[in-house]
Amino acid sequence: MIGALENRRTKARVSWDIYIMNFPLSVKKVADIPDDLTRTPLGSRDDLIKQIQEALPGADFSDPTWGDFVQDGCSIEFNMGSDSICDSIMLHVREGGEPATIIAAVLDRLKLRAIDCQTGEFFDVEPAKASFNSWQQYRDQIVGRKAKN
Repeated sequence: MIGALENRRTKARVSWDIYIMNFPLSVKKVADIPDDLTRTPLGSRDDLIKQIQEALPGADFSDPTWGDFVQDGCSIEFNMGSDSICDSIMLHVREGGEPATIIAAVLDRLKLRAIDCQTGEFFDVEPAKASFNSWQQYRDQIVGRKAKN
């Protein structure tokens, strides 16, 4: 029984994470981000939420610090923070589905870039699909799921 509880707790914490920030367009690779880069605000949390909801109708921000979007087996949480002005957003993706295309729609709407925390590189749709698949295999291994054929 304790093993099952540990797996459920681990599963609840395991996510594929995407970090959105106002990265300079001149920076082409994450490794080239200056060490002294200061965060430029993304905008007001309320405005960002409105834009996310325009890109993703059905996104739930009843708690404006922690939004949630669930569609077709995909679950994305939006960690917006408690400040009225956001300088970053962290996305926590769980379950399955096609999150890369959903995230790309959000980034396009916000006109922002993000880092795929799994690869450590800037988010790009096609590599992100492979990254998410790799993350799913890792997740399934640590929570004891059998891989789908």
